Amino acid sequence: MTDPILELRSVAHAFGGLTVLRDVSFTVQRGGIAGLIGPNGSGKTTLFNIASGYLIPKAGEILLQERDITRSSVPARSRAGLIRTFQTPKVFGHMSVADNVAMGLYMQTRAGFASAMLRSPSARREYATVKEQTAAMLDRFGLTALARSRAGELPAGQQRIVEIARARMAAPRLLLLDEPSSGLSHDEVQRLRQWIEELAAEGITILLVSHDMGLMQVCEEVHALYFGKIIASGSMARIQTNDAVREAYLGG
Repeated sequence: MTDPILELRSVAHAFGGLTVLRDVSFTVQRGGIAGLIGPNGSGKTTLFNIASGYLIPKAGEILLQERDITRSSVPARSRAGLIRTFQTPKVFGHMSVADNVAMGLYMQTRAGFASAMLRSPSARREYATVKEQTAAMLDRFGLTALARSRAGELPAGQQRIVEIARARMAAPRLLLLDEPSSGLSHDEVQRLRQWIEELAAEGITILLVSHDMGLMQVCEEVHALYFGKIIASGSMARIQTNDAVREAYLGG
């Protein structure tokens, strides 16, 4: 029995006369870890931008928990539990690491970040909880020592970890991770793999894009994208032995 949280149905997109996605259809099952692989230019980031609301597809539908979100805004998708990170980390550079991480939770609180800055009564009631949960998240992702550092002054790899911690604070139902291991050391990638497995164990569904085939071993199902089309889907073991995939992605 399937239980899809995300469904892409015949999604197509083009920039001018250049078609980048062609009739892309696949599902992501609730509570699992799914992967999307493909060479540069295959359409992975475009697909992520469409799934998360930064682009509207030229054709097709996107369903989140069986609800059509094809034309829903980015904030509406976030409120529905779809949270993403970016290939190039996006942090609030002038803010501290702690405040960056806390921003994920402020999106979920009733008071909101603006009210918190004004110290409204509702914000004061939530402030203690936000502070406690932020401290716990900093500790979980190894960021406690950097809590007061400006996020924009960190190396790209550490900014990526800050972004992932902030995404977790937003209480996602579905988390889209775009090249999360880029810029990380070997030890950091191993910790990232552990974090991904822990998030999935907590019931968060994950869709992962990565060129790191070692990291992709965490995926229960992988979809291979080539010139804007899905050419194979299955377990990582099956994908790695698929002739078309080997030729297109893995060097034969």
